[in-house]
Amino acid sequence: MSFPKDFLWGGATAANQYEGGYLEGGKGINTSDTLTNGSHTVSRRVTWKNPETGETGSVPMFFMGQSEHFLPEGAIPAIIEGEYYPSHIATDFYHHYKEDIALIGEMGFKAFRLSMNWARIFPNGDDEFPNEEGLKFYDDVFDECKKYGIEPLVTLSHYETPIGLTIKYGGWKDRRCIDFFERYATTVIKRYAGKVKYYLTFNEINIMSMMPYMAGGLIDFSNQAKAQGAHNQFVASAKVVKFCHENYPDIKIGQMLAYGPVYTYTCDPADQILALERSQETLWYADVQTGGHYPEYKLKDYERKGIHLDDCPEDYELLEKYSADFLSFSCYGSSTVTTHKDIAGNGEGNFIMGVKNPYVKTNAWGWATDPACLRLACNTLYYRYNKPIWIVENGIGWNDELEADHTVHDDYRIDYLRQNIQSMDDAINKDGVNLMGYTMWGCIDLVSAGTGEMRKRYGFVYVDRDDEGKGTLNRYKKDSFYWYKKVIATQGEDLD
Repeated sequence: MSFPKDFLWGGATAANQYEGGYLEGGKGINTSDTLTNGSHTVSRRVTWKNPETGETGSVPMFFMGQSEHFLPEGAIPAIIEGEYYPSHIATDFYHHYKEDIALIGEMGFKAFRLSMNWARIFPNGDDEFPNEEGLKFYDDVFDECKKYGIEPLVTLSHYETPIGLTIKYGGWKDRRCIDFFERYATTVIKRYAGKVKYYLTFNEINIMSMMPYMAGGLIDFSNQAKAQGAHNQFVASAKVVKFCHENYPDIKIGQMLAYGPVYTYTCDPADQILALERSQETLWYADVQTGGHYPEYKLKDYERKGIHLDDCPEDYELLEKYSADFLSFSCYGSSTVTTHKDIAGNGEGNFIMGVKNPYVKTNAWGWATDPACLRLACNTLYYRYNKPIWIVENGIGWNDELEADHTVHDDYRIDYLRQNIQSMDDAINKDGVNLMGYTMWGCIDLVSAGTGEMRKRYGFVYVDRDDEGKGTLNRYKKDSFYWYKKVIATQGEDLD
C-alpha cells in the first residue's frame, strides 16, 4: 500500500445537511430549506404555498416521471408552519465549526470538502451586493482550517439554489442564472484568494436529469427545461474556469459527478447495450464539463426528443476552452441492470436503479457496498478524460448505536473503508491513475440528503441528534475516528 505524499486525505460535507444557521447572519432561503424529513420508506417532501389562495401542500422529493409540473399551478416552494425541516439546524456546523475543525484536525485531515451556502452570500441569488456577515462566516471557517493545515475544497452549489431564483426565474432553466452564479463565484474566489485553491462548481451536476429541483431549483420538469438547466450550468462553470485561469491561475476548478459502475445481470447482448445507455446517461455530463464538448449520442438524443437549446456560439467556445481542471466524483457502489423482466429484486440505493446483484452486499438502505467500484470508476473516468480525478464522496450510512459510555463501535464502517481504500490503492499503483485525494462523505454526522434522517449516519464523529430534531448536538468520537487517523498518519499503509 503506497499513496502519493501529496495525497489529500479528508472528509466531505454539504451546507444543507450540516451547516444549519437557518436565516442567521442575513442568510436567505434556499431550495433545500423547503425539504421536510423522511425515511427509508417515506419520501422527503417539498412544501409549497399558493400566494393568491393561501393554500399549502407538499409533493414528494422523488418526483420522477409523474408529470412535467412539479408544483400545482400558481404554487411556489415555501416554508410551512408546523413542518420539520432538517436543514434548518442540521448538525449545526454554524455554531460548532471550531470544535468540528479541531476534530478533523486531530484526525490529520489534509482536505475538508464543504459547500458554501449561496443564499448566505447573496440571500436572493440576484442581489447586487453580497452579504458581508455571510462572507465573514466563511472567512472564519477557512482561517480555522488553516490553523490545522487543512486545505478547503469548496463546492459553490450543493443543492442550495437560492429560492428567489426559483420563484422569479424558474431556476436554472433561465440563462440569467449564469450571470448571477458568475457574480457569486467571482465574489467568493476573490474574497478567499490565498485561503481556498480548490473549488467545485455544481455538486453531482448529473442529478439534474433525476431531481432537477435539488440540482437546479427547477419546478418545470420537462425534458426541455432539464436540458436547458444543465446547459446553463455548463456555461456558468466554464465562465468560472475562465475567470480563474485569467486572474488566479493557481486556483483549480473541478467538476463533480455522481458516478457508479453499471454491471449487466446477464451476458445477453441486450443487457450490454442497456448498461452502455445507462452509463451514457451519466457520462455525457462529464463529456461536456470536463471533456469540453457535447457527445454526438447526446445531440442525437436531443434531436429525437425535440429539444432545442437556448444557446449561442460563444457557449461552445467557452465549454471547449475552459473545461474543468479536474474531475471529482461521488461513488458509493455499483448498479446492476437487465432487460429480463422476470428477474426479481429491485435495487433500492440512493439514486441507483436496477436489480439486486447477488455478488455484492447491501446495507439497511439497499445500497450495494461494492469494494471494486472505486477502482473501476477511477479507471473509467481518468482514462476517458486524462485529467486528475478526486473521490470527494464515498462512505456507508448506518444506524450507529451510541453506547452508555459515549462510544460507537462501527467495525462495519472500518471494514467498508478498508476495502475501498484498497481499491483506490490498486487504481493508483496497478493502473497508474492520477488520484488527487479522498474525502469520505459525512465525516461528522449530518442529515441524509436522500431520506432526511439522522439515523443514517456516515461520520467518524457521532452527533447527538435524532430524526425528530432532538438531542444535545454533542460530538463523540467513533472507533472509525481513531482508525482513519492511523490510516492518514501511515499514508494508507496501516489498514488493520
